[in-house]
Amino acid sequence: MPLEMKPACQTCQAGLERNGPAFICSYECTFCADCAEQKHGKVCPNCGGELVPRPRRKP
Repeated sequence: MPLEMKPACQTCQAGLERNGPAFICSYECTFCADCAEQKHGKVCPNCGGELVPRPRRKP
C-alpha cells in the first residue's frame, strides 16, 4: 500500500506541498518541519514514534 501524502500538518494545519519538507512517523502522522522539530522534538505526539523526513515522489 502506498504512503498517504497528507496535505496539511496535523499540529498547525499548514499546507504541505506534495514534495515539500514534511515529517512522518511509522503510522503516517504528518507534520511540517517547524512543528516536527520545534514543538515535538522529532517525536510523534500521537504515538511516540520517531518523526523522520517524508520521502519524495516523482511528479
